[in-house]
Amino acid sequence: MNARTTRTLAAALSLTAALAISGCSSESEGKTGDATPKLTVSGAFMPEPVDEKMAGAFMVITNDSKTPDKLTGLTSPLSDDLQIHETKDQKMRQVASLDVPANGRLSLERGGSHVMLMGLKNKPKVGDKVKVELKFAKADPITVELDVKDRTYTGQSSNAH
Repeated sequence: MNARTTRTLAAALSLTAALAISGCSSESEGKTGDATPKLTVSGAFMPEPVDEKMAGAFMVITNDSKTPDKLTGLTSPLSDDLQIHETKDQKMRQVASLDVPANGRLSLERGGSHVMLMGLKNKPKVGDKVKVELKFAKADPITVELDVKDRTYTGQSSNAH
């Protein structure tokens, strides 16, 4: 091999190695070019609404990745007006988004951050399931079924340790 062939071969091998390494990411690319967060939803429920004016929804969104995300919106066949709310200093207010921290969780619970379905198209009863699609800044949407529970249900375990 002459020097020119050796340099060409070395350059080709370097390029191949660089391409191979760049393709070996442990997390896929998201909407913004960052790694896509790995989100799961658990404990999703809705207390039976008193009337068709509004209902709250509660759940835990867990992020098992190094990439933070934001809950940015919701849709549901039950309502055309879904809102994200936070409670601070005992005052509830609508917000555009809520943070889902990296390697953490967003708890949507009574007395804290939650979602509201306004102007319900019908009144769900205990035992029904209500579909809601959660939308995020980076992750793909997640569709969950809210279990309609008794109005006094809190979603918290009664097992004391």
